[in-house]
Parts: sequence; C-alpha cells; structure tokens
Amino acid sequence: MTHRPTWKRRLALRRPSKRGCLRLALVAITGALLWFGYRVATWPDVAALASTNPETTAFIERYREHERAAGRSDHAEWRWVAFSQISPHLKKAVLVSEDIAFFDHEGFDFDEIRTAIRQAWAERRSLRGASTITQQLAKNLWLSPSRNPLRKVEEAILTAQLERHIDKRRILEIYLNVVELGPGIYGAEAAARHYFGSSARDLDPRQAAALAAALPRPATWHPGSDSRGYQRRIKTILGKMEQARLPSL
Repeated sequence: MTHRPTWKRRLALRRPSKRGCLRLALVAITGALLWFGYRVATWPDVAALASTNPETTAFIERYREHERAAGRSDHAEWRWVAFSQISPHLKKAVLVSEDIAFFDHEGFDFDEIRTAIRQAWAERRSLRGASTITQQLAKNLWLSPSRNPLRKVEEAILTAQLERHIDKRRILEIYLNVVELGPGIYGAEAAARHYFGSSARDLDPRQAAALAAALPRPATWHPGSDSRGYQRRIKTILGKMEQARLPSL
C-alpha cells in the first residue's frame, strides 16, 4: 500500500537544497558582476560635456529605433544652438514649469520631493514626478524612461556628476538643446522652426509657454494640440512667468 507523504514531508521536498541555494546565489552574483562591469565599460564621460556638445542622446536613439522597427524613416528633427541664441522667455518658461529652484539646489530638490511624497500620501495616489532639470538631462542623455530601481540609481549618480563637473548655465543649455518637445522633435531650435517657423531666439512668452507645457507629455502635448489639460498648463506657466523673479537669462 502506497502512503501519501505527510504535509511535513511535502514541505521538506519543496525546500531547495543548500547546493541549489548556493548555485542560485552564484548565478545572481555573477550576473551582478557582469552588469557592473558592463556599466563601468560604457559609463559616459560626463565631464567632457563641459566643453563638448553631445552627438546624440539615448532618447533620440530610442525614437529612431522605434521608427525603424515600424518601417518608417528614423529622421529626428534636431539642431543645436548656443545658449545666447535661445529666447530668455523659453528659459524662464522651462524653469518655472520644471525646476524653479534650479539655481539653488545641487541636482536634487529635496523640498520638492518631500512635497510630492506628502501630496501622494494625502491624496492616496501614485507619486508625481519631482525630477530636477539636471535629473531629466541625465535620463535624456544616457538612460531610459524606465522606473527600474537600478536605472534610478544610475540617474542619481549621473546627476551628481553633472552638477560637479558642469556649471548651471551649461546644464540648462544642454537640456534646452536635447529635450523632446514633440514626436521626433528635439531641442528649442528644432521645435521653434517646426511649430512657429521662427528661430529659438525669437520665441515670444506665449510660444515659450506652449513649448514648456509640452515637456511632461511631448507625444501628445505640443503646439497645435487642443487638449484641455495642455491649454490649462500653458496658462499656468504664463502666470508663473509673470510672477517669477529669476537670474538674468
């Protein structure tokens, strides 16, 4: 007569052996070391950006790859211009909408992070974005939109390096030249020409607000969109621009 194993025997049978646990641990450690070695080998030269413009960005390459996979042209609209050739209205619009404390923090706005956490807790909703311009730049240049914890760690390290090696004016210049402002449209100059038929230096306050308002959702929020949320954001940014007192831009 065959006896069914007791629950204790069944539990014991299901437990991994010490040898199995050791094998899994070795596989995990090996994987972590390989990942770490790869990241060390491919880690960007952050300090070089102090004097050299990036040739492309992770987000531009991601867009191009997506377009090729869909059988479309992988052309991205992108044209670099000097900081002095970007309208002060756009600089102000981006600062008031994305990172009003940009010139006061060292890459991380901890007051904004605490506010976001309190709001999320009080309203029982997911945590809203509280990334600074420097954090956004690190992500755009070298990373991805993923919320993977490892990606966030990399973003934090790159953000600290950007702030250590590059001055604020240069960080803002790079950001305004690489950030996505519409599907396949990157940087202030390309966006100004695409949407308004003008150069970035000639943008007026409303045009500047319209571009800055696109930053959270460039795939759907951009000049020409009739989204109510987008139009409300433009008005909000214009109001902040009138009230803000910022350094000379």
